[in-house]
Amino acid sequence: MEKQTIGIADMKLARNQGTLITYALGSCIGICLWDPLLKIGALVHIMLPINMEKNRTSPFKYADTGIRLTLTKMEQMGAKRTRIVAKIAGGAKMFNVPGNGSLGNIGQRNIESVHQVLRLEGIRLLKEDVGGSAARTLFFDVATGEGTVKIYGNIERKL
Repeated sequence: MEKQTIGIADMKLARNQGTLITYALGSCIGICLWDPLLKIGALVHIMLPINMEKNRTSPFKYADTGIRLTLTKMEQMGAKRTRIVAKIAGGAKMFNVPGNGSLGNIGQRNIESVHQVLRLEGIRLLKEDVGGSAARTLFFDVATGEGTVKIYGNIERKL
């Protein structure tokens, strides 16, 4: 079974088999998108909520453009948006910033943005492992649609 590593601000697709893996999900979020009928899966690793780049040179860096571009690429492979489901992990608060502003909690802003974009795109969110203060590694099995989250200290959870 092929393993593919997804870097920060990156996305990979697979069909029928393979494991998609992304590391270092602190405030970033890993989004598993899967068409269970065709077994087309994608994993995108976003860093920030909204794309404000003028020329969109890194669309996978952002929740809005990253999710939408991934959905388009899945549809080009035959996936149907009505069947695609999502699982997400990450969005931790990695740094303590004084005050009550949301600026210091980019993880929470990422979570809210991912929820909003999935809702707007009509994608059902099946499971999530978000928040907290620990970084995660996310494994996504394209054959089964199962996700596994590993947290520093050998904690492992199914997603």
